Amino acid sequence: MLFGMSPLVALIPLIIYIVLAFKDINPILNVLLCVIITAILTNKPLLSMGSVIAESLGSFLSLVGFIIMLGAALGAVLKKTGVAENIVRGVMRKVGINTEKKAIISSMITSMFLVALLGTLAGANAIIAPIVIPLVAVIGITPSALAAVLMGAGITGLFIGPFSPQVVTIMGLTNLSYTEYLISAGLPVTVVCLIVTYFMTLKIQKDTKGIYAYENIEKVDMDVKVSKNTKRATGVFLIALALLIAYGIAIKSGASYAIVVMFTSAIATGLAAGIKLNELFETIVEGASRMMWLFIMFVLFNPFITFIEESGAFKALVDILKPLLDSGNKIVFSLVSTLTGIFGIGGAAVAQSVVMDKMFKEFVQGLGISSGLWAMIILVGSQITSFAYPEADMLGQMGLARSKDLKNMVKLGISIVIANVILIFVRSFFG
Repeated sequence: MLFGMSPLVALIPLIIYIVLAFKDINPILNVLLCVIITAILTNKPLLSMGSVIAESLGSFLSLVGFIIMLGAALGAVLKKTGVAENIVRGVMRKVGINTEKKAIISSMITSMFLVALLGTLAGANAIIAPIVIPLVAVIGITPSALAAVLMGAGITGLFIGPFSPQVVTIMGLTNLSYTEYLISAGLPVTVVCLIVTYFMTLKIQKDTKGIYAYENIEKVDMDVKVSKNTKRATGVFLIALALLIAYGIAIKSGASYAIVVMFTSAIATGLAAGIKLNELFETIVEGASRMMWLFIMFVLFNPFITFIEESGAFKALVDILKPLLDSGNKIVFSLVSTLTGIFGIGGAAVAQSVVMDKMFKEFVQGLGISSGLWAMIILVGSQITSFAYPEADMLGQMGLARSKDLKNMVKLGISIVIANVILIFVRSFFG
């Protein structure tokens, strides 16, 4: 450490990062500033940062960033081929939208399903919203209610999507297979969020009907004739994805297998739709480029966390927390670590997961916390932050739903936070 300071001083850049994450600052600039500050505090030569970044390109975080880029590329292909819209219309048509409850349920399923497939909340709901709004507006669903659906149900797609960034990250940190992850963490948290979202949306719909309403909405034809190319591409996409996922589960593939799935699905779908290879790859590159900023952020985030860890800051923090957790009580640890993740760590969910794992891993091993419980704690601690504060994800879904009702979104968020903390409390009794 610089000037022989306490290792705890190395945590200052992490605090700065968390504070700036909730401010209107470019996330790459945020991480870059914190990397530089951390490097100075830990006596790292700034002129050797090139080799540090080169090493970071081979890190797990960089892999996750690349997978996110490929997810955006796949989304671009699905949009260009019409497959995404075809899936949305298909789900809405199957469930039905002739009552408020059916409209809410079909919107929830559609959002969750497409987010799970694409691995992005904003990207998937941006495709869904223009199609869903005219359909639910006829039934009388309010913008406030649809915003709650897009946020509450949509984000659960990130909990269960086999190659969503958060799922890949947690599987990598806990060494759980996809099936083990789903059983121990993904599905329980998803079910809790869906139940709370459904009943809160019904309440929001009741409270806002007659106060907020969609106006001047363009009509969408649910019986639009889908081209043969789009039908064929949709079938190829769903079959290819199902086979690739099944194969991945059978061979217990790691995170890197997601690259094969994303590329193969995108290429197969594009070719099935009749798109020429040159145009297809231009679409893939264009879609991936939209997430380039996140990839760069993760490349920079790896040395940021590595520098802090090498300084001994996390170990020093653990020593401070030991009196609180030395009782060996798994319940106390589960609640403290979860609440720290939800309210104490900001930024991208993947980055939050890595920070939580670095901070608490020693306690996890010492207390004998199971990988399943730890996976659930990381999932709730990193993802439920989106409900704890009215930040980018929440405001973004409000914008897509054309809602300005922040009050009810905050109520939804608080309800989901409370429900998931209770879930962690109950789950901690079983280790």
